[in-house]
Amino acid sequence: MPDFSYEERAKQKGYKYICGVDEAGRGPLAGPVCAAAVILPEGLVIEGLNDSKKLTESKREKLFDIIIEKAISYSVAFGTVEEIEEHNILNATFIAMNKAIDGLEVRPDYALIDGNRVPKGIKIDCETVVKGDAKSASVAAASVLAKVTRDRLLLRYAEKYPEYGFEKHKGYGTAAHYEAVRKCGLCPVHRPSFFKKFFEEE
Repeated sequence: MPDFSYEERAKQKGYKYICGVDEAGRGPLAGPVCAAAVILPEGLVIEGLNDSKKLTESKREKLFDIIIEKAISYSVAFGTVEEIEEHNILNATFIAMNKAIDGLEVRPDYALIDGNRVPKGIKIDCETVVKGDAKSASVAAASVLAKVTRDRLLLRYAEKYPEYGFEKHKGYGTAAHYEAVRKCGLCPVHRPSFFKKFFEEE
């Protein structure tokens, strides 16, 4: 389970405000990639907090409310479909992460970044943590905020574009999603570059 060991080591080095950073939605065929940054109070225990992928939707929703209530500061941001198409998904993810960090009301001096790549353009000291959402409480909290925020956005897309079934697959490449694209073509929230191989094979 995630704990504060990474945060504590950073504080021992003299850093005061450590934010966890994570993203959701790099793999889907539609919608933006979402990133969140969270600064938690030292030692805060949030029962059930874990990597968002290991939690049920209802559990994530409950944790979302607790995190935004208890956090010292939190911020959520998107790398838009346009940014994904212009810069590619990795760089759009970095853009979203930097937006999230910059959006924190309490300025962090250190960031714990989920994964193994330091975001381009980051303005503060940081370290990457592979599978950080299962190790660091701050990163786990960020993973929940990013996942819930993006899923809620896809539910709004489902109302606007009901023929694609976004409420079921959240934009991921399921057989039903591909079939809907085969019948209806792409809609404005799809990522065209993610379909190049699909259309070549059709």
